[in-house]
Amino acid sequence: MINLQEAIPFAEGGNRVCYINPEDKSMCLKISKLDAIRSIRANAPWYKKLRSAKSFDDNFREERAYKQKAIKKNPKEIWNHLARWFGFVETTKGLASCTELITNNGKVALNLEEYLFSEGKTQEINEALREFEAFLRDTKLLTKNIIPHNLAVKETEHGLKLKIIDGLGCMSFIPLPEVSNTFAKRYVNKRIQLMNSRIEWDLSGRKGDWK
Repeated sequence: MINLQEAIPFAEGGNRVCYINPEDKSMCLKISKLDAIRSIRANAPWYKKLRSAKSFDDNFREERAYKQKAIKKNPKEIWNHLARWFGFVETTKGLASCTELITNNGKVALNLEEYLFSEGKTQEINEALREFEAFLRDTKLLTKNIIPHNLAVKETEHGLKLKIIDGLGCMSFIPLPEVSNTFAKRYVNKRIQLMNSRIEWDLSGRKGDWK
């Protein structure tokens, strides 16, 4: 069991808290908030409440998302823009989903939201975005809406590279994109369109509805 009693999270979202693994600093440990799971289940439609508790836990949703067809079909290039997943580990703060920690010069990498607010939409980040979009279309990797804070900005000798660190999975009520290439293509193109809308919304002062 990994001891996190003295650990301080480096990031926190609505549903999970993220720690650097003290036993291997190349790994991120994501721990679900029990209150968030209860709240999601309590506010879900009646038919969804019939599901198991795991179906409301982002860690188990993440496990399922990493088993999708796009990852199995592209075992090498998929990791160019996706943080690796190493399974679950027990910690003193609960079960953790263990993923690759994206760093630059030994420090946790900025997410895209932080980069944009700090540097703006630079030529380097525009090139990284175009490469990322091509990757999504080529692999048909299924994600939820791509929010800038769910993308890490990795510095490489060839320029910036965007890597997904959260938000993997399919949002469709009827999961046709999981089984049909045609629906997957449409789904991915819609996610790209919404990602760019969200970026412009962030940079414009977040006025109105980004969708």
